[in-house]
Amino acid sequence: MIKVNVHQAKTHLSEYLDRIAKGETIILCKRNTPIAEIRPLPRIRQAKRPIGLAKNKLKIPKSFFKPLPDELLDAFEGES
Repeated sequence: MIKVNVHQAKTHLSEYLDRIAKGETIILCKRNTPIAEIRPLPRIRQAKRPIGLAKNKLKIPKSFFKPLPDELLDAFEGES
């Protein structure tokens, strides 16, 4: 992360845009007081995300599928 004043940013804009494109963040200052942060946008995904990335990494216990107790169901429904 670098700090630059407005005049310096205007003078060397294309240089700073190249640095931002590479992932760097720039703090824009006015009279050495930070006023804005310029950072790269997230990259657009070129390929579809593959399905099943977490396969065999997550284990759901059988108790997860058991019915909830009546008092817990009542709490969800706003009953006491």
